[in-house]
Amino acid sequence: MTDEAILDVLRGHPWVATARRGSQGVLVRPRPETLAARPRPGALLREFLEHWGDVYDWVYEGSPEPGEPDFSGWRASDTGRPLPEDHMADWLRCTADLVLSRRPSRVLELGCGSGLLLHALREHLSAYVGTDVSAAAVERLGPVTTPRLAVVRAAAHEARSEQVTRALADTMGPRTRPDCVLLNSVTQCFPHLGYLRAVLLDALDLVAPGGTLIIGDIRHAGLLGHYCRWVERAKDPEADAAEIGRRAARRAAQEEEMLLDPRMVARIALEAGRPVAVSAHARTMAGDTELTRYRYDLVLHTDVEAPDWPGSGVRDGIPNALLDDSPGACTPHALRGGGAVLLDLADPARLAVARPASTGRFTAQSVAALAEGVEPGLLAHEPMTAFVARRLPEVLYDHLRSVLPGAQLPVIGVEEAPGDAR
Repeated sequence: MTDEAILDVLRGHPWVATARRGSQGVLVRPRPETLAARPRPGALLREFLEHWGDVYDWVYEGSPEPGEPDFSGWRASDTGRPLPEDHMADWLRCTADLVLSRRPSRVLELGCGSGLLLHALREHLSAYVGTDVSAAAVERLGPVTTPRLAVVRAAAHEARSEQVTRALADTMGPRTRPDCVLLNSVTQCFPHLGYLRAVLLDALDLVAPGGTLIIGDIRHAGLLGHYCRWVERAKDPEADAAEIGRRAARRAAQEEEMLLDPRMVARIALEAGRPVAVSAHARTMAGDTELTRYRYDLVLHTDVEAPDWPGSGVRDGIPNALLDDSPGACTPHALRGGGAVLLDLADPARLAVARPASTGRFTAQSVAALAEGVEPGLLAHEPMTAFVARRLPEVLYDHLRSVLPGAQLPVIGVEEAPGDAR
């Protein structure tokens, strides 16, 4: 069997744009439409999303009865053990407090999971619609639904779908829009920036004038290296710095979740067609875990005026004691009570305090401008890249075995990262 025959078979696969000889085998490039989020998810993107749906179906099948806090699946990366329940309860209060500080009345939550925030918020709302990709999660929440509370099965990119539109109309009234759209601890399951862009622009289009889009529990792209070194050091305290660095680099390259810098989200918000202000909030729980070290909350305020960063009333450049032992360092927890505890938008290892809290909002334009000259790869980690590098060759090996039984199969590599697929 000639190499050219193998290349011809690969080129004929509907997921392959190009196939060519490389120095150590064959290099293929996926078709852009297999990665696209719009007008509908492409084949490789669907496989990525279905993987996360299967994961959460498995997690939620063993969940407690609706109404009880369910922290299933929340395990510490450094120890592998479940995160302490009191810390998770504090985590939940922190998120609920942030949402309620915006005084919402009608909430659409994309990715409601087992209903943690649903139960924390419902008494304060006139209407709530939750969506989740997991059938097990939606089924488990069925008994708590009311005429003003609905949960439907839908992925994050389906916020404009018929089933979600119907649920919004039934719970909030025809032509009434949510004044808060919420995505909490969801973006880490997104594949790439194109998918994020589709979800966020839909959400910003849905939210009522003067409302908010709250993106909670985001993993910070600027702290990926620090996070990986922290995990590897915890797993092997005796290893030297060079070895920790090598292991951390491998871990970072294989990271299976999305990480985002707030400046990247601000860039997307500029496309919304309406004024958007941005505030980035540190997690202020008492414990020292990855949830306080490496995650943050982002609020996109629609149709409000805001100054450019840093603005008056903001004290910035405070070293975060969880990440930096410089003189004057403080933990986010120690700073709460003195105003809104924010991330320094130019340096994720530093904090800022805004008093009053409203002074912590900044124009999306000024936040996005802080990323000028920063390499795009430092503003987002897209897990679709590693997924495609693994999954596409698997599919193509099966295809070659079917079409060319007995042929000696080459090493297949993927030569193009998905990037900002649309």
